[in-house]
Amino acid sequence: MGKEERFVRIYSQKTALRTTEILVDTVTGVNYLYHAWCNTGGLSVMLDNDGKPVVSSASEIVAMK
Repeated sequence: MGKEERFVRIYSQKTALRTTEILVDTVTGVNYLYHAWCNTGGLSVMLDNDGKPVVSSASEIVAMK
């Protein structure tokens, strides 16, 4: 049996020098925004209007896989 990936990419937008992706942690459900430009990049927790982390439900995560 293969090892499951911890993160699932649910959105990706790429150009020659830029990459923007949304990743979901399949264990916690927390959503992350990753953005890279040339040789630099960063990862941040996505927050809702109340400043709380965006968390996908277990059923949403199953549908993403």
